[in-house]
Amino acid sequence: MPVELPRLPRLGTVSKRLPEIFPESVEQRNYCVREMAARTIWVMLYAGAVRGNDRWIRPSQVTDMGRAQARRVAAEERDAWYRLTLSARKARPAWYAPNSREPIRDETLRQGLVPTGAVIDRPDLPTTSSLPRYALDAQFAALFDEALEPRAFSGAAETWRAAHLSKTALARLALRSRSARVTKGVVSARLPNGETRNLTPGPSASIAKALLEEFAPRFLHTPALLWLSESGNKVVASDDSTAAKIGLKIDPGRALPDVILADLGPELLVVFAEIVATNGAITEIRKRNLSAIAVDAGFDAAHLAFVSAFEDRASGGYRKNVSNLAWDSFAWFASEPDRLIMLRGGSPVPIATLR
Repeated sequence: MPVELPRLPRLGTVSKRLPEIFPESVEQRNYCVREMAARTIWVMLYAGAVRGNDRWIRPSQVTDMGRAQARRVAAEERDAWYRLTLSARKARPAWYAPNSREPIRDETLRQGLVPTGAVIDRPDLPTTSSLPRYALDAQFAALFDEALEPRAFSGAAETWRAAHLSKTALARLALRSRSARVTKGVVSARLPNGETRNLTPGPSASIAKALLEEFAPRFLHTPALLWLSESGNKVVASDDSTAAKIGLKIDPGRALPDVILADLGPELLVVFAEIVATNGAITEIRKRNLSAIAVDAGFDAAHLAFVSAFEDRASGGYRKNVSNLAWDSFAWFASEPDRLIMLRGGSPVPIATLR
Protein backbone atom coordinates (compact mmCIF):
# COMPACT_ATOMS: atom_id res chain seq x y z
CA MET A 1 0.00 0.00 0.00
CA PRO A 2 1.55 3.36 -1.04
CA VAL A 3 2.40 5.78 1.77
CA GLU A 4 1.04 9.30 1.55
CA LEU A 5 4.08 11.47 2.11
CA PRO A 6 3.45 14.77 3.90
CA ARG A 7 4.40 18.06 2.33
CA LEU A 8 8.03 18.65 3.14
CA PRO A 9 8.93 21.94 4.85
CA ARG A 10 12.33 23.53 4.73
CA LEU A 11 14.65 22.43 7.51
CA GLY A 12 14.88 26.08 8.56
CA THR A 13 11.13 26.16 9.13
CA VAL A 14 11.36 23.20 11.49
CA SER A 15 14.24 24.81 13.39
CA LYS A 16 12.41 28.13 13.67
CA ARG A 17 9.15 26.67 14.94
CA LEU A 18 10.49 24.27 17.54
CA PRO A 19 11.31 26.91 20.20
CA GLU A 20 7.71 28.18 20.07
CA ILE A 21 6.23 24.70 20.18
CA PHE A 22 8.44 23.84 23.16
CA PRO A 23 8.72 26.94 25.38
CA GLU A 24 11.11 27.11 28.30
CA SER A 25 8.61 25.49 30.67
CA VAL A 26 9.19 22.09 29.02
CA GLU A 27 11.57 19.72 30.76
CA GLN A 28 14.54 18.58 28.67
CA ARG A 29 13.69 21.42 26.28
CA ASN A 30 17.18 21.53 24.83
CA TYR A 31 16.75 18.03 23.44
CA CYS A 32 13.54 19.16 21.73
CA VAL A 33 14.69 22.39 20.10
CA ARG A 34 18.33 21.89 19.12
CA GLU A 35 19.45 21.35 15.53
CA MET A 36 19.66 17.59 16.01
CA ALA A 37 15.96 17.56 16.95
CA ALA A 38 15.05 19.65 13.90
CA ARG A 39 16.92 17.28 11.60
CA THR A 40 15.38 14.22 13.24
CA ILE A 41 11.88 15.62 12.73
CA TRP A 42 12.68 16.67 9.17
CA VAL A 43 13.90 13.17 8.32
CA MET A 44 10.68 11.71 9.72
CA LEU A 45 8.69 14.05 7.49
CA TYR A 46 10.93 13.22 4.55
CA ALA A 47 10.36 9.50 5.10
CA GLY A 48 6.65 9.82 5.81
CA ALA A 49 7.05 8.41 9.32
CA VAL A 50 3.85 9.90 10.69
CA ARG A 51 1.20 8.21 12.82
CA GLY A 52 -1.32 6.53 10.56
CA ASN A 53 1.13 5.74 7.77
CA ASP A 54 2.50 2.59 9.43
CA ARG A 55 5.97 3.79 8.52
CA TRP A 56 8.68 4.14 11.13
CA ILE A 57 12.32 5.20 11.25
CA ARG A 58 15.32 4.28 13.33
CA PRO A 59 18.03 6.74 14.48
CA SER A 60 20.53 5.45 11.91
CA GLN A 61 18.31 6.85 9.15
CA VAL A 62 18.81 10.34 10.54
CA THR A 63 22.57 9.85 10.39
CA ASP A 64 22.20 8.52 6.84
CA MET A 65 20.59 11.73 5.58
CA GLY A 66 22.92 14.22 3.89
CA ARG A 67 22.84 17.47 1.95
CA ALA A 68 22.72 15.87 -1.48
CA GLN A 69 19.84 13.57 -0.55
CA ALA A 70 17.98 16.39 1.21
CA ARG A 71 17.73 18.19 -2.13
CA ARG A 72 15.95 15.21 -3.70
CA VAL A 73 12.40 15.92 -2.62
CA ALA A 74 10.26 14.22 -5.24
CA ALA A 75 7.97 11.56 -3.75
CA GLU A 76 9.66 8.71 -5.58
CA GLU A 77 13.11 9.93 -4.47
CA ARG A 78 12.00 10.13 -0.85
CA ASP A 79 10.43 6.69 -0.99
CA ALA A 80 13.49 5.16 -2.62
CA TRP A 81 15.78 6.68 0.01
CA TYR A 82 13.65 5.29 2.80
CA ARG A 83 13.87 1.79 1.40
CA LEU A 84 17.60 2.12 0.72
CA THR A 85 18.39 3.18 4.28
CA LEU A 86 16.61 0.12 5.64
CA SER A 87 18.83 -2.10 3.52
CA ALA A 88 22.47 -3.00 3.91
CA ARG A 89 23.46 -0.45 1.26
CA LYS A 90 24.13 3.04 2.61
CA ALA A 91 24.48 6.37 0.86
CA ARG A 92 27.26 8.61 2.25
CA PRO A 93 28.40 11.31 2.97
CA ALA A 94 25.75 12.32 5.47
CA TRP A 95 24.92 15.02 8.04
CA TYR A 96 26.25 13.03 10.95
CA ALA A 97 28.81 10.34 11.67
CA PRO A 98 27.25 6.90 12.15
CA ASN A 99 28.00 6.91 15.90
CA SER A 100 25.78 10.00 16.29
CA ARG A 101 22.73 7.73 16.43
CA GLU A 102 23.18 7.27 20.20
CA PRO A 103 22.45 10.92 21.15
CA ILE A 104 19.62 10.96 18.60
CA ARG A 105 18.10 7.88 20.20
CA ASP A 106 18.89 8.48 23.87
CA GLU A 107 18.54 12.27 24.11
CA THR A 108 16.53 13.71 21.22
CA LEU A 109 14.00 10.88 21.07
CA ARG A 110 13.83 9.03 24.39
CA GLN A 111 14.40 12.01 26.69
CA GLY A 112 12.99 14.78 24.51
CA LEU A 113 10.42 14.14 21.79
CA VAL A 114 8.90 10.86 22.97
CA PRO A 115 8.01 11.97 26.55
CA THR A 116 6.28 15.11 25.21
CA GLY A 117 4.16 13.09 22.79
CA ALA A 118 5.70 14.67 19.69
CA VAL A 119 7.07 11.27 18.64
CA ILE A 120 5.47 7.89 19.20
CA ASP A 121 7.44 4.75 19.95
CA ARG A 122 6.10 1.67 18.20
CA PRO A 123 4.40 -0.29 20.99
CA ASP A 124 4.64 -3.78 19.50
CA LEU A 125 8.46 -3.94 19.47
CA PRO A 126 10.69 -5.05 22.35
CA THR A 127 13.14 -2.40 23.50
CA THR A 128 16.08 -4.42 22.14
CA SER A 129 14.69 -4.63 18.59
CA SER A 130 16.72 -3.02 15.80
CA LEU A 131 13.64 -2.53 13.63
CA PRO A 132 12.48 1.05 12.93
CA ARG A 133 10.19 2.16 15.77
CA TYR A 134 9.71 5.96 15.78
CA ALA A 135 7.11 8.15 14.03
CA LEU A 136 5.75 11.66 14.44
CA ASP A 137 2.43 12.32 16.09
CA ALA A 138 0.17 13.43 13.24
CA GLN A 139 -0.96 16.66 14.91
CA PHE A 140 2.62 17.50 15.75
CA ALA A 141 3.73 16.86 12.17
CA ALA A 142 1.01 19.23 10.95
CA LEU A 143 2.62 22.09 12.87
CA PHE A 144 5.38 22.27 10.25
CA ASP A 145 3.05 22.82 7.33
CA GLU A 146 4.41 25.99 5.72
CA ALA A 147 0.91 26.89 4.56
CA LEU A 148 0.16 27.85 8.18
CA GLU A 149 0.32 31.59 8.69
CA PRO A 150 2.10 32.74 11.88
CA ARG A 151 -1.12 33.31 13.82
CA ALA A 152 -2.59 29.99 12.73
CA PHE A 153 0.65 28.22 13.61
CA SER A 154 0.70 29.78 17.11
CA GLY A 155 -2.89 28.70 17.70
CA ALA A 156 -2.21 25.17 16.46
CA ALA A 157 0.91 24.93 18.64
CA GLU A 158 -1.07 26.04 21.68
CA THR A 159 -3.75 23.44 20.97
CA TRP A 160 -1.14 20.72 20.59
CA ARG A 161 0.58 21.69 23.85
CA ALA A 162 -2.70 21.62 25.74
CA ALA A 163 -3.35 18.09 24.51
CA HIS A 164 0.13 16.63 24.98
CA LEU A 165 2.21 18.42 27.59
CA SER A 166 2.04 17.46 31.26
CA LYS A 167 -0.02 19.47 33.74
CA THR A 168 3.20 20.61 35.38
CA ALA A 169 4.63 21.86 32.09
CA LEU A 170 1.39 23.69 31.26
CA ALA A 171 1.29 25.29 34.70
CA ARG A 172 4.88 26.43 34.31
CA LEU A 173 4.07 27.79 30.85
CA ALA A 174 1.07 29.73 32.18
CA LEU A 175 3.18 31.26 34.93
CA ARG A 176 5.91 32.29 32.52
CA SER A 177 3.32 33.78 30.16
CA ARG A 178 1.85 35.85 32.98
CA SER A 179 5.30 36.99 34.02
CA ALA A 180 6.11 38.05 30.48
CA ARG A 181 2.97 40.19 30.38
CA VAL A 182 3.77 41.92 33.66
CA THR A 183 5.80 44.73 32.15
CA LYS A 184 3.33 47.60 32.43
CA GLY A 185 0.67 48.71 34.83
CA VAL A 186 0.56 47.58 38.44
CA VAL A 187 1.26 44.25 40.12
CA SER A 188 -1.00 43.87 43.11
CA ALA A 189 0.19 41.40 45.75
CA ARG A 190 -2.01 40.08 48.56
CA LEU A 191 -0.22 40.01 51.91
CA PRO A 192 -0.79 37.23 54.47
CA ASN A 193 -2.99 39.54 56.57
CA GLY A 194 -5.29 40.22 53.63
CA GLU A 195 -3.95 43.66 52.74
CA THR A 196 -2.64 44.40 49.24
CA ARG A 197 0.46 46.20 48.04
CA ASN A 198 1.36 47.45 44.57
CA LEU A 199 4.73 46.34 43.24
CA THR A 200 6.80 47.69 40.39
CA PRO A 201 6.00 45.57 37.31
CA GLY A 202 8.58 43.08 36.14
CA PRO A 203 9.84 39.53 36.68
CA SER A 204 10.82 40.19 40.30
CA ALA A 205 7.33 41.46 41.11
CA SER A 206 5.78 38.34 39.66
CA ILE A 207 7.99 36.12 41.85
CA ALA A 208 7.37 38.26 44.95
CA LYS A 209 3.62 38.08 44.39
CA ALA A 210 3.81 34.29 44.11
CA LEU A 211 6.00 34.04 47.23
CA LEU A 212 3.42 35.94 49.29
CA GLU A 213 0.30 34.37 47.81
CA GLU A 214 1.48 30.82 47.09
CA PHE A 215 4.55 29.96 49.16
CA ALA A 216 3.51 31.52 52.47
CA PRO A 217 0.15 29.73 52.92
CA ARG A 218 1.58 26.42 51.67
CA PHE A 219 4.72 26.17 53.78
CA LEU A 220 3.99 28.27 56.88
CA HIS A 221 1.38 27.40 59.52
CA THR A 222 0.49 30.99 60.46
CA PRO A 223 2.29 33.29 58.02
CA ALA A 224 2.95 36.96 58.65
CA LEU A 225 4.87 39.49 56.59
CA LEU A 226 7.51 41.45 58.47
CA TRP A 227 9.34 43.12 55.59
CA LEU A 228 8.93 43.57 51.85
CA SER A 229 11.23 45.67 49.68
CA GLU A 230 12.14 45.94 46.02
CA SER A 231 14.78 47.57 43.89
CA GLY A 232 14.35 51.33 43.97
CA ASN A 233 11.78 51.12 46.78
CA LYS A 234 13.44 50.22 50.06
CA VAL A 235 10.23 49.58 52.02
CA VAL A 236 7.07 48.40 50.29
CA ALA A 237 5.53 46.91 53.42
CA SER A 238 6.68 46.27 57.00
CA ASP A 239 5.09 45.18 60.27
CA ASP A 240 7.28 46.51 63.05
CA SER A 241 4.77 45.62 65.76
CA THR A 242 4.73 41.92 64.87
CA ALA A 243 8.51 41.92 64.56
CA ALA A 244 8.82 43.49 68.00
CA LYS A 245 6.46 40.93 69.54
CA ILE A 246 8.67 38.05 68.38
CA GLY A 247 11.85 39.84 69.42
CA LEU A 248 13.21 40.75 65.98
CA LYS A 249 14.32 44.33 65.43
CA ILE A 250 14.36 45.21 61.74
CA ASP A 251 16.89 47.92 60.94
CA PRO A 252 16.17 49.33 57.44
CA GLY A 253 19.73 50.62 57.32
CA ARG A 254 21.16 47.11 57.16
CA ALA A 255 21.44 44.86 54.11
CA LEU A 256 18.09 43.14 54.51
CA PRO A 257 16.63 40.53 52.17
CA ASP A 258 13.79 41.24 49.78
CA VAL A 259 11.23 39.57 52.04
CA ILE A 260 11.10 38.60 55.70
CA LEU A 261 8.26 36.30 56.69
CA ALA A 262 7.39 34.85 60.06
CA ASP A 263 5.59 31.66 60.95
CA LEU A 264 3.81 32.48 64.22
CA GLY A 265 2.94 28.96 65.22
CA PRO A 266 3.05 26.37 66.49
CA GLU A 267 6.82 26.91 66.44
CA LEU A 268 8.11 30.40 65.80
CA LEU A 269 10.20 30.75 62.65
CA VAL A 270 11.66 33.71 60.77
CA VAL A 271 12.10 33.21 57.02
CA PHE A 272 14.56 35.35 55.07
CA ALA A 273 13.71 35.20 51.36
CA GLU A 274 15.42 36.60 48.29
CA ILE A 275 13.57 37.17 45.00
CA VAL A 276 15.87 35.97 42.23
CA ALA A 277 15.07 37.06 38.69
CA THR A 278 18.73 37.24 37.70
CA ASN A 279 20.93 37.70 40.81
CA GLY A 280 20.77 37.88 44.58
CA ALA A 281 20.17 34.31 45.81
CA ILE A 282 20.91 33.08 49.33
CA THR A 283 24.61 32.20 49.15
CA GLU A 284 26.74 31.05 52.09
CA ILE A 285 27.97 34.61 52.63
CA ARG A 286 24.47 36.06 52.38
CA LYS A 287 23.09 33.45 54.76
CA ARG A 288 25.86 34.19 57.29
CA ASN A 289 25.19 37.94 57.12
CA LEU A 290 21.44 37.53 57.50
CA SER A 291 21.93 35.17 60.41
CA ALA A 292 24.10 37.81 62.10
CA ILE A 293 21.33 40.39 61.71
CA ALA A 294 18.87 38.11 63.47
CA VAL A 295 21.30 37.07 66.20
CA ASP A 296 22.34 40.70 66.83
CA ALA A 297 18.66 41.51 67.29
CA GLY A 298 18.43 38.85 69.96
CA PHE A 299 16.76 36.18 67.83
CA ASP A 300 17.63 32.50 68.13
CA ALA A 301 19.54 31.24 65.08
CA ALA A 302 17.81 27.86 65.44
CA HIS A 303 14.56 29.51 64.40
CA LEU A 304 15.72 30.89 61.06
CA ALA A 305 15.05 29.66 57.52
CA PHE A 306 16.41 30.89 54.20
CA VAL A 307 14.64 30.74 50.85
CA SER A 308 15.75 31.69 47.35
CA ALA A 309 12.61 32.20 45.23
CA PHE A 310 12.83 31.71 41.46
CA GLU A 311 10.37 31.85 38.61
CA ASP A 312 11.12 28.38 37.27
CA ARG A 313 13.69 25.58 37.35
CA ALA A 314 14.44 26.33 33.69
CA SER A 315 14.86 30.07 34.23
CA GLY A 316 18.17 31.79 33.68
CA GLY A 317 18.13 33.05 37.26
CA TYR A 318 18.08 29.55 38.69
CA ARG A 319 20.63 28.13 36.28
CA LYS A 320 22.95 31.03 37.05
CA ASN A 321 22.66 30.78 40.83
CA VAL A 322 22.08 27.11 41.64
CA SER A 323 25.77 26.28 42.09
CA ASN A 324 26.13 29.01 44.74
CA LEU A 325 23.03 28.32 46.85
CA ALA A 326 23.78 27.96 50.55
CA TRP A 327 23.55 24.63 52.32
CA ASP A 328 20.66 24.40 54.78
CA SER A 329 18.61 26.74 52.64
CA PHE A 330 15.63 26.19 50.34
CA ALA A 331 14.91 26.85 46.67
CA TRP A 332 11.30 27.50 45.66
CA PHE A 333 9.78 28.03 42.22
CA ALA A 334 6.71 30.10 41.43
CA SER A 335 5.84 27.80 38.53
CA GLU A 336 5.73 24.73 40.81
CA PRO A 337 4.36 26.19 44.07
CA ASP A 338 3.78 22.85 45.82
CA ARG A 339 7.43 21.81 45.51
CA LEU A 340 10.41 22.82 47.61
CA ILE A 341 14.09 21.95 47.25
CA MET A 342 16.11 21.62 50.44
CA LEU A 343 19.89 21.83 50.28
CA ARG A 344 20.66 19.75 53.34
CA GLY A 345 23.96 20.31 55.08
CA GLY A 346 25.39 18.88 58.28
CA SER A 347 26.31 15.28 58.96
CA PRO A 348 25.27 12.53 56.56
CA VAL A 349 22.16 10.55 57.45
CA PRO A 350 20.71 7.40 55.85
CA ILE A 351 18.69 8.34 52.82
CA ALA A 352 15.82 6.20 54.09
CA THR A 353 15.22 8.74 56.87
CA LEU A 354 14.82 11.53 54.33
CA ARG A 355 12.12 9.82 52.24
